[in-house]
Amino acid sequence: MNWDDFRLVRAIAEARSLVGAAEALGLNHSTVFRRLGQIEADLGRPLFERSRAGYAPTGAGEEMVALAKRMSDGVVEFERRLAGQDERPRGELRVTTTDSLFGSLLAPMFASFRAAFPEIRVDIIVSNASFNLSRRDADVAIRATSEPPDTLVGRKIGPMAWGVYAKAGSDLARCDPLGPDALYIGFGPPIEEIEPANWIARNVPGARVVARVNSMHIAALGAAAGLGLAVLPRVVGDSMPELTRMDAKPSTTSALWLLTHADLKGAARVRAFMDHAWSYLSKEKARLAGE
Repeated sequence: MNWDDFRLVRAIAEARSLVGAAEALGLNHSTVFRRLGQIEADLGRPLFERSRAGYAPTGAGEEMVALAKRMSDGVVEFERRLAGQDERPRGELRVTTTDSLFGSLLAPMFASFRAAFPEIRVDIIVSNASFNLSRRDADVAIRATSEPPDTLVGRKIGPMAWGVYAKAGSDLARCDPLGPDALYIGFGPPIEEIEPANWIARNVPGARVVARVNSMHIAALGAAAGLGLAVLPRVVGDSMPELTRMDAKPSTTSALWLLTHADLKGAARVRAFMDHAWSYLSKEKARLAGE
């Protein structure tokens, strides 16, 4: 058996179909069907039970899938450790952050980094979901969080202040942000559990949450259009002239962090980016804190 056999069986188990596995592996359906048949013939036992609900692993199939996952994790760990031994700042660097932070704070920093290190190609992944740096979904994360994962290392840039914002000159801008006329834009997955969302849950009845969004940037645009009040980082809200900040002050313990995996911190390209980002963002602490 070879590694491709394990990958194929795992893909079928995760997709529960040959078609889904073929799409995940970049193969055609007939190839997956033929290879699965050959693997089962070589092993002398079925790996899946076929039914109208899809392909469900047998006991042997579950053991093979578990081993495939361990093998995959080992390969990723090897790649991560090898990447951490790079001595020259070059190659591809995957950095993840949020849309609101990129637009209001980070875009000039990426531009200056590109000018300083032209041999590093930055893959900027804008996402509001938390990426798994242990699996190398990204090499570096720039995130607002109150408690970063234990598996990551990095630097705390500084605390992030939040505010309640309304469309400038609108009726909402003249209401009491905690009164009965205040209508809010809430948060849905994957950011429904951030601290500002909990503040809204504690202070705003559900009937006054008129919409839910999955992006801080969309919340800001919605508030600017008059959809409702939005709880935003001060560095975002204060930078938008079409918004006005209300007198409510959501209390949070979130801070901006610059994070990477311990195995990657020695890689030249990661080290170069971490140092450059720290130098740039350290000068923005006052804006982050709302001062």
